[in-house]
Amino acid sequence: MTDEDPAGVRSASTPRGRARRDQLVRIGLDLLAEGGWSAITARAVADRARIRPGLLHHYFNGLPGLHVAVAQRASEMIVDPVVGALLAAPDTPAAVQALRALVPEMVAGERNLRLAAELLVRALRDPRMGAERRDWTRAVRGRVATRLEELCPDWPPERREGTAMLVTALLDGLMLQLILDPGVPADPALSATAALVGKP
Repeated sequence: MTDEDPAGVRSASTPRGRARRDQLVRIGLDLLAEGGWSAITARAVADRARIRPGLLHHYFNGLPGLHVAVAQRASEMIVDPVVGALLAAPDTPAAVQALRALVPEMVAGERNLRLAAELLVRALRDPRMGAERRDWTRAVRGRVATRLEELCPDWPPERREGTAMLVTALLDGLMLQLILDPGVPADPALSATAALVGKP
């Protein structure tokens, strides 16, 4: 076996425990990209990590918890860099330029394409995963609205919140379009959104 403790009770909060947890999530991501959610079984993960399947309960409270952790990591990899660049932009033209550069990267390559597709499908079919996705979307909307308050202090709250919803929907919609048609250009949608946001 591996470096697990004999009793299998090493805390997941220790550095070694966090490293093990991260390893299991990375294995889950690999399996998800290879064969979808059905490929992430306790046995498949345990075999690749060379641990006992029961340790998944220790680190994630079971396989469903690992699935959630994998979905969270996939979102961090695919969408969070785009959101971060958007929030760091000093104005609308810079935000659009950041999106032009980063949006195509969300689903660049077969691995990201498959991960993005699996995320959307699972969020629609699994109530727990759907709730995770909802909470993530609400958090992104809140961060965008807060940034808009800094950049556009004269805007009323409903405009900031509406714009934040529009931006979040744009990211989700572009990701779906790129999944269905990876060659579709994102520039026209980004330019149209910038024009809408910039209107008085």
